[in-house]
Amino acid sequence: MHVLILGGTAEARRLAEILAAEASPGLRVTNSLAGRVSTPRLPPGEVRVGGFGGAEGLARWLREHEVDALVDATHPFAGTISSNAARAAGAAHVPLLALRRPGWVPVEGDDWHEAGSLEEAAQLLRALGRRVFLTTGRMGLAAFASLDELWFLVRSVDAPEAPHPARMEVLLDRGPFTLAGERELLRRHRVDVVVTKDSGGAAAAPKLTAAREAGLPVLVVRRPPAPEGVPVAVDPEQAARWIGERLGLPPFPDAD
Repeated sequence: MHVLILGGTAEARRLAEILAAEASPGLRVTNSLAGRVSTPRLPPGEVRVGGFGGAEGLARWLREHEVDALVDATHPFAGTISSNAARAAGAAHVPLLALRRPGWVPVEGDDWHEAGSLEEAAQLLRALGRRVFLTTGRMGLAAFASLDELWFLVRSVDAPEAPHPARMEVLLDRGPFTLAGERELLRRHRVDVVVTKDSGGAAAAPKLTAAREAGLPVLVVRRPPAPEGVPVAVDPEQAARWIGERLGLPPFPDAD
């Protein structure tokens, strides 16, 4: 039995760990990473790096490698990959599950402003502040490149490439982040507005608490929905139960 995990997230690694704890010698797990991070955290099991060549290439890979279940555990904003996964699973007749951590929800004291895209966020940003803590990742900086009058603190795992904002300081770092660290970062850089994608999860959430404590506005880019008709698991344990039910496996040790 063969499970393919489209990964790169903490949830994908956790799911791979649960599956690796299964004693069945007949269970094969392949983790696929996009290769956008130079030093990814590798999960247990087989690992492949790179794209498949769109939905058609992925469908072909599913058939050739006799995949029995596909889990899309990519980043909540990896819309193209998720769409390709849905199309490929349908073409190859492989059951598909989307593993999506719950999104963030504002609480009392938050000053959140929502945008439907990075481009919309850039349009709204001028009215919210001048010193921006930008945590949307290095791939989308082009949307903010024309905002020459604003200063940006950009945090990403790898160094960004042009096009990007002219007035920019880069902080290379990888979560999880602490509340104390986020408080100090906002204070030291005199940040007056935070921009983030609604990635969800605990690893990057302390910046939201720090912004709320400091009374700063937060510009939140809404996440795209999972492809229509694809079941969604909210945590790795639920995903492991789904795999077990589809493949007729005994309960996983950490999936009770």
